[in-house]
Amino acid sequence: MEFAPDPATADLVERVRAFIHDRVIPAEAVLEEQLAETPGKWNLRPIVRELQASAREQGLWNLFLPGEGGAGLTNLQYAPIAELTGWSPKLGPVSFNCAAPDTGNMELLAEFGTDAQKTEWLEPLLDGRIRSAFCMTEPDVASSDATNIATRIVRDGDEYVITGRKWWSTGAMNPDAAIFIVMGKTDVDAPRHRQQSMILVPRGTEGVEIVRPLTVFGYDDRDHGGHAEIVFHDVRVPAANLIGGEGDGFAIAQARLGPGRIHHCMRALGMAERALALVVSRANERVAFGRPIAEQGVVRQWVAESRIQLEALRLLVLKTAWLMDTVGNRKAMTEIQAIKIAVPRAVQEILDRAIQVFGAAGLSSDVPVAELFAGARALRLADGPDEVHLNALGKAELGRA
Repeated sequence: MEFAPDPATADLVERVRAFIHDRVIPAEAVLEEQLAETPGKWNLRPIVRELQASAREQGLWNLFLPGEGGAGLTNLQYAPIAELTGWSPKLGPVSFNCAAPDTGNMELLAEFGTDAQKTEWLEPLLDGRIRSAFCMTEPDVASSDATNIATRIVRDGDEYVITGRKWWSTGAMNPDAAIFIVMGKTDVDAPRHRQQSMILVPRGTEGVEIVRPLTVFGYDDRDHGGHAEIVFHDVRVPAANLIGGEGDGFAIAQARLGPGRIHHCMRALGMAERALALVVSRANERVAFGRPIAEQGVVRQWVAESRIQLEALRLLVLKTAWLMDTVGNRKAMTEIQAIKIAVPRAVQEILDRAIQVFGAAGLSSDVPVAELFAGARALRLADGPDEVHLNALGKAELGRA
């Protein structure tokens, strides 16, 4: 594994770095103003569209997608770019059309969608004309076990009828989220991992009810379209909207979530790097008991621990990306599970220390560390809770004997 990026990737990383620091981070205050001016709105604000237009002009668009319509980067090449976008979770990923859940949905459609599905939904997603949502988690079952999903997708002639309740459907509050990818059961009598299927449901289809937005520790993520609870009341869509075949849903979900997990971890490292940069600035400027708090041993220890965690976990993430590129996602599963456990947990610790350094200000919206903490904590549940991954990783390790 080569640690130095190739010249083309190094150039791209520096261009993204400049865009993040010169354009994106200064635009955060503008975003807050525009959010305050339009309460209750869930669509992308004008500043987001301005950043997207600028990024696209500079060729910084769809950087996550290796195939047609994307930048052609490998996972290893994309890793440092995704980390940089994590410096500004609200504006970084979306500026480059690299925000979840659209990234995973685009990867899914690119790999499993029909030509007609790609024309109707993938192309406008790649173009940034629409957004999307992924509807998998349910309030009435333990969704950490995806085979529990209770939503039904029943064939009726040339249509499928979808009935069920979903929540934490990220982005679905945004009226521009024109398409929902819904996971449900087509055959409850099939083998456990062949009961599920995925289907495309246009937002305006009769019977689709957006019940309410959900918040994460009080943060509603209006800048990204929020997280919605959705009820599907006997929703009818053409049979051609099925992705893959009946019973393929579980396998497709695993294929989608693998790259999604590494993207989350890459961005989380960027979140922690920004927090650490803020801590360094705060510690050198803030005076307590007659001297800067940077001279306090405990603060130095916190900074050292954070740097060690970041460097170690970045290496593990890069190794995981390299393995995904060279041997495939399935053979990299041990590493994917390991980073999914270790990175959000460590980033949460780093952000907790940052809050402590900032004191009461760290709990406020005056600095971004509290909101970053909320995002990191949510990652310990998104795409599977720590305990599920720990169990699977431990089982695999014990089976090596």
